[in-house]
Amino acid sequence: MSTGISIVGGGHTKFGRLDENLEELIVAAAREAVEDSGVDPADIDAVFLGHFNSGLVSDGFASSLIHQAYPELRFKPAARAENACASGSAAIHAGMNAIRAGGARTVLVVGAEKMTNRSTREVTAALAGAGYQNDADEAALSFPQVFGVAARDYAARYADPLDAMARIAVKNHANAMANPLAQMHKEFSFEHCSTVSNSNPEIAPPLRLTDCSLVTDGAAALVLTTDENAANFPKSVAVRAATHVSDFLPMSSRDFLAFEGPERAFAEAFKSAGVTLKDIDFAEVHDCFTIAELLMYEAMGLTAKGQGARALEEGAVYRDGALPVNLSGGLKAKGHPVGATGVSMHVLAYRQLTDQAGGIQKPGANLGLICNMGGAAVANYVSVLEARKG
Repeated sequence: MSTGISIVGGGHTKFGRLDENLEELIVAAAREAVEDSGVDPADIDAVFLGHFNSGLVSDGFASSLIHQAYPELRFKPAARAENACASGSAAIHAGMNAIRAGGARTVLVVGAEKMTNRSTREVTAALAGAGYQNDADEAALSFPQVFGVAARDYAARYADPLDAMARIAVKNHANAMANPLAQMHKEFSFEHCSTVSNSNPEIAPPLRLTDCSLVTDGAAALVLTTDENAANFPKSVAVRAATHVSDFLPMSSRDFLAFEGPERAFAEAFKSAGVTLKDIDFAEVHDCFTIAELLMYEAMGLTAKGQGARALEEGAVYRDGALPVNLSGGLKAKGHPVGATGVSMHVLAYRQLTDQAGGIQKPGANLGLICNMGGAAVANYVSVLEARKG
């Protein structure tokens, strides 16, 4: 089964504290994706940008900045997609929908964010806008505090997750060492990640600094086209499934720990693709905080509820395990430029499936799984990508 849409090119800037402005990041990623695909820019029918909360985290009327990449893009329809930290995946879905509707055959999708030009306090306040604002208690929570509540609730309902969270941090930082695009190239010991100290303070108890993703600049881009047209390109990966499930925004209206939105999105993607989790070769999931990755293990069905630590204890999610998770280093170490994150996940999965992933390559990978999450498990996008052999 397939959506009828393929990825035929990808581009990705380095993530980190970068000198380039938003326009320069967008243009660099867009040009790399177009050059990687071999598409004539004149044959691109529309462009879409994933970009979070313009005017808060970044600035400007950003969607038409993609036109700066090539003069041939002038007058092509351009639109911005925003869905909190899943804005990149929202832009991909917008591009796919344009193709499905017959309004385009080939589209360029870019995700980009410039965050480090704002203070940590300003970024934290901007991101908190993705939470429910019509309840005073919820509106007062930053996102580290939201996931701190999740970790405390997990301990009360199941078992203390702190050791498992520390092991996730250690794993993802080790993976990032082989990813030249990652923001942070620094390995951490379990002792460091599991201990509160001057170098690893509590940010939102019980979350420690090493449990939190990074404030990041960066961009990524994809070229999407019909499966039929993909036969004309040297490299292509089939989008076998792409699902989008959105849940209630108020946390008080749902059981946050159940991660029902991601769980439904995974189940729908597996059904649509005609696969099971056992068929998947690797996964890139949304680890904005280490507790989120732990809950993702349970939502995808890797373990039962409350037993996410088993995935680490049994080695399944490590580089040489049955289902490596976040070979890129994840949001935790690769970085989290919020509008770019979903596109980045798809680009790096595309590179895995076309044997272009370099030091983070999973040999022989055929099926990749992606989960990009906006807010506190509110906007949930899951994709299954398949290598096209021969």
